[in-house]
Amino acid sequence: MSAFVCYRNKGVNKKVPCKAVLTLGRDKNSDIVIIDLLASRNHAMIRRLGRSDYYLIDSGSSNGSFVNSHRVAIPRLLKSGDRIQIGGSELVFEQDYKEEDVMDTISMEETIISDRPVISQITVLVADIRGFTSLSESVNIRTLTRMMTKWFHNVTDVITSHGGIVDKFIGDCVFARWEFDTNQAESVIKALQAAIEINDVTEELNINSPEISEKLRIGVGINTGVASMGIGQDATAMGDAVNIAFRLETATKVLGTDIVMSESSYSSLPDECLAGEKQKIRVKGKRDVLRICSLHFSDVQKMFNSYSELLPQKEG
Repeated sequence: MSAFVCYRNKGVNKKVPCKAVLTLGRDKNSDIVIIDLLASRNHAMIRRLGRSDYYLIDSGSSNGSFVNSHRVAIPRLLKSGDRIQIGGSELVFEQDYKEEDVMDTISMEETIISDRPVISQITVLVADIRGFTSLSESVNIRTLTRMMTKWFHNVTDVITSHGGIVDKFIGDCVFARWEFDTNQAESVIKALQAAIEINDVTEELNINSPEISEKLRIGVGINTGVASMGIGQDATAMGDAVNIAFRLETATKVLGTDIVMSESSYSSLPDECLAGEKQKIRVKGKRDVLRICSLHFSDVQKMFNSYSELLPQKEG
C-alpha cells in the first residue's frame, strides 16, 4: 500500500512517496524542505510502523505540527486526506488502498475467516505512561510534545534493539511484539529486558524535565499466546493474547506494581530465577481468573544480574 505527501512549492505541485521515515523541516537535508521561518529546522517526521501505518511525529518544534487543525503532542496516525499544517504551509497525506485492503474494513470477522491469516506465537508487551492526562493539563504543549517525541523515539529504539516490533502507538501507550517458533523463553526475556530499558528511558526523561511536578512512571503488561498477524489496513496483530496484555497493563495500577506478566509468559522461565508475587486476578472480558506474576523493575534487574546467562544479545 503506497502513501504520499502532496504539497505546493513555488507554485509547483509536489508528490513525495512516504518511506520508513520521511523528515520535514527547514533544514536543507530534510526529505521535504519547508521554506518558512515558522518551521523549525528539524520540525517533524512521518514514520511507518508495520506494513502501512504512518504516524506524524512532531520533533519538538517551536511552533508545533497540526493535523486537521489539531496540534500533535503524541504520534498521530494519519488517514488518507489528512491535512498537515507546518508553519504557514499545508501538506496533504494520501494513501492508496488495494481492493483487498478495502475489504478489510467491511467486516473484521469475515476477513479473518476468508483471508486465512497467518497465526503466530507471540509475546506481547504493552507499556503505558501513568497520569498522562494530568500531565498534559499541567505542562505547556511545546514541553509536552518535546518530552513525548523523545520518549517514543527512544522506546522504539529499545524495542527494536531487542528484536521486537513496534506494532503501534495508542495515545501515550506503546504496543510491541516478539514472534517466535520454538524459543518462547527468549521472547519473554527480551520483552522483560525491553521493559527495564523503557523504564530507564522514562527515568531519564524525569531527570531532564524539571518542568514536570510529578514523576512520570510506566506500567507494563506482558503476555504470550497466539495471534492473527497482519490484520486490517494497519497490518496489526489481533487476538486474545493481545487483549490480555492490555488488561495486564491496566492491572499494574490496581496491584501497585510495575509489571504484570501472565502465567503463559512466566511459565517458560526457570522457577529459581523468577522473583515476584504470583497470584490470581480477574480481568475485564475474561470469565476465568488469570494466573499472573507481579514484578517491580528492581526485581527483574536483580534476576538478570543473578542469571546473566539468560540474556540474549541485542540486535543491530
